[in-house]
Amino acid sequence: MRLPNLYFQNAAGQLLEDPAGFLRANWYSHPRGFDDTRALFTQMQRGLQRYGWSRILVNQVGMQSFSAQEQSWVAQEWLPQAVQEGGYRHGAVVVSREVLVRLATAYITTQVKGLPLVYRSFDTEAEAIQWLLQQPSSPHQ
Repeated sequence: MRLPNLYFQNAAGQLLEDPAGFLRANWYSHPRGFDDTRALFTQMQRGLQRYGWSRILVNQVGMQSFSAQEQSWVAQEWLPQAVQEGGYRHGAVVVSREVLVRLATAYITTQVKGLPLVYRSFDTEAEAIQWLLQQPSSPHQ
């Protein structure tokens, strides 16, 4: 069994290429700047395009809440672009226990109206992976 390979890493978190056909986005718990967040999301889209994938496992356990600037940028700019240009279709989010992180994430995930994107939230990574693997690995399937 192959282990995930590191694709990108910065102060916000890391992206791993999972051999099962999806990206793993692991958010770090320490403070980050907007540029770090933007770079991590930008690399998520590039990774999807590079491999022709449509699925991301997002682990937010321990993550600090999104700032208002981050929320706005992700919801209004990144999400539509990631769906339309990156082929993003399924996001499995392992949620934080922190209420502010959950609220900020809920705001973003409710902005997908009209986009062919499905988000599901999970308490454990195992549940998230199980659901993600049931979804098509390519946006064209």
